[in-house]
Amino acid sequence: MVYPKAFSGKPTRPTLRRMVGAYARLVENQSLPHSLPRTAAFFDLDKTVIAKSSTLTFSKSFYRGGLINRRAVLRTAYIQFIFLAGGADHDQMERMRQYLSALCKGWNQQQVREIVAETLHDLIDPIIYDEAASLIEEHHTAGRDVVIVSTSGAEVVEPIGAMLGADRVVATRMVVGEDGCFTGEVEYYAYGPTKAEAVRQLAESEGYDLARCYAYSDSATDLPMLEAVGHPHAVNPDRALRKEAYARDWPVLVFNRPVRLKQRVRGLSMPTRPALVAAAAVGAAAATAGLVWYASRRRAAAAAAC
Repeated sequence: MVYPKAFSGKPTRPTLRRMVGAYARLVENQSLPHSLPRTAAFFDLDKTVIAKSSTLTFSKSFYRGGLINRRAVLRTAYIQFIFLAGGADHDQMERMRQYLSALCKGWNQQQVREIVAETLHDLIDPIIYDEAASLIEEHHTAGRDVVIVSTSGAEVVEPIGAMLGADRVVATRMVVGEDGCFTGEVEYYAYGPTKAEAVRQLAESEGYDLARCYAYSDSATDLPMLEAVGHPHAVNPDRALRKEAYARDWPVLVFNRPVRLKQRVRGLSMPTRPALVAAAAVGAAAATAGLVWYASRRRAAAAAAC
């Protein structure tokens, strides 16, 4: 490591800026490759980060956009009620998948994206759990990536992940035809064991140490994902997951405070990892400058005394 040269007199702002830049480059080029293995926190979305089903929440918006009829709106409202009342087991999730796949056949993908973008903050912002938002901030502060892993479609999950500040998103993908419309077939279904497989693939490609990673979910269908990490957590768990969590001594968390992100204390919004590294570099460089200046003053005083 190359240290800044000593100088006499009180450090000026340009001098401090030069030292900050040098130290920041030093942190980036030398310290980071020798850091600990990377870690991540994997979050299920529905009833874990937000209080409802992300896909079904947009049913009225899809109706106003002409994608579904009133009967479909009523049916999705009923499915939402069942989902919220007692969770959804494997068979219910499979029926939901089949219904939604058939429902969206012929929808234009770009139109879906536009509808979601237009109504995202009105529909999703009020149902984000305050506790989940705080956890995401804490994991980012600790240097972990945040990954949303959801069975809902990518057209819905990706903008929600961006709103939450997630680093990556894993979501179900529908087949899109040459006309830009959904064919009704599923290209990738992010559900059950498939979620765990996605987590392991991300760990391999991104260098995550899964033994030091975290995962959060409300459903027993996500047991494979929870088992894949060293720190699994059950959030608002259904009956089956609660039983497993108690048997395995996993933490059980209760989230019950939906709040708009804008209403949360702004000071709780944590900077991104590059900003944190830069801030650390600035602080360390300033401290180094102060020490060099202090040492120079001591040497000058000693010389004067002689």
